[in-house]
Amino acid sequence: MTSGNSVDLSLSEGEENGNRSSSNQSLSCNIDESYKYIFLPICYSFTFIFSITLNSIVLYRSFRHTKRWNASLIYMVNLASTDFMYGLSLPFLVASYIMRDHWVFGDFMCRLVRFLFYFNLYCSIFFLTCISVHRYLGICHPMKTITLETKRAVKGTCVLVWAAVFLLTCPIFRFAQTQYLPRKGDGMGNGHTANRQSTHGEAGEFNNCWDDAIDKEFQDYVPYGITLHLLGFFVPFSIIAWCYSRVVLTIIRTLKSKPSKEDSGGAVGRGAGMMSGAEGMSIILGAHSPYVNRRRKSIKTIITITLLFALCFFPFHVTRTIFLVLKVTNRVECHTMRMVSMCYKITRPLASFNAWLNALLYFITKEKTSPCCPKPEPVQQGLLSPLRMLGRPGEEEEGGDEALNNKQNKPKAEADIFRGIP
Repeated sequence: MTSGNSVDLSLSEGEENGNRSSSNQSLSCNIDESYKYIFLPICYSFTFIFSITLNSIVLYRSFRHTKRWNASLIYMVNLASTDFMYGLSLPFLVASYIMRDHWVFGDFMCRLVRFLFYFNLYCSIFFLTCISVHRYLGICHPMKTITLETKRAVKGTCVLVWAAVFLLTCPIFRFAQTQYLPRKGDGMGNGHTANRQSTHGEAGEFNNCWDDAIDKEFQDYVPYGITLHLLGFFVPFSIIAWCYSRVVLTIIRTLKSKPSKEDSGGAVGRGAGMMSGAEGMSIILGAHSPYVNRRRKSIKTIITITLLFALCFFPFHVTRTIFLVLKVTNRVECHTMRMVSMCYKITRPLASFNAWLNALLYFITKEKTSPCCPKPEPVQQGLLSPLRMLGRPGEEEEGGDEALNNKQNKPKAEADIFRGIP
């Protein structure tokens, strides 16, 4: 969020020489943001508690209680790691808003905290995209999943995600910075103060930690911000939407094809039931078959990720894109800028909710039965296994002798029966 206590920075930001008429116009559009000093600390405190707690549980259970890791778990561990790191940065934001935007932790921590927000945000989006593609391959192309999604390939994908998101968000270290701004008597500052550098510690001033960029660099920030939205959100969102549309169509096709395959009888055995691509692998194998369990788990994943995007990511990116465009657009009506600014500031803490809502994906899609449950085969293996194997032929021989005796006694019984007949 662009710090500063008012959104006077709406109509003429980025002009180093300061256009007087534009400044006078923007000064007439002061926006009361006193609500954020209560709303934002509560939201970020809530996110901090739940993010640290839930992601700690996910990481602990993954490293201590899970022996065999699959692709989904590897993605979830990476997701929980970045959410945990972001949660550690939230107390700095809470303290800053409690002190009414006054930043006391230095310029480097300002840049780091702003960077961690976007780094976590787009790591979450990218890892959720990886999970969605994994579900798509598992349902629509199960044979490709076996060959393409090995553990080495999944780990390599995670490394690429970390590197790509870092390169995508590292310019934030350049734009985000601190700046001393004058504070009005009513507690609301003026955003158009790029050319009014003041001495540190002067009465009535606060050290602002800019989320995007200071006024004179804002024109350079807008193209980067919009590019960040396109590559970091809208492209992954399109991939997820396409993958889930294919998954839903495959599941519906599977449900519709179930009666025909059951009623086709011998035609299935003569070739109509030969597997062809994804549809061939979609044959119903029973209520507890691996395919049915995978389908049920995929439906839960689709619902959870869709809700995450609907609540956290989509509103934030839409409102922030509009916010950035309006800030560099001349002659924007005051009530329009006021409404967009308020929506943007409300959706920003909602976007941070992904730091703990992502952990719910782990608990919702987790298998109820452990993959290490004992099966009949492993139970029979042990010290007594050789004796059992030796005992089986004896049992078969006893069964064979009994069957032979019955066969030999059968003619005698029939002879006894016919012996009494005249």
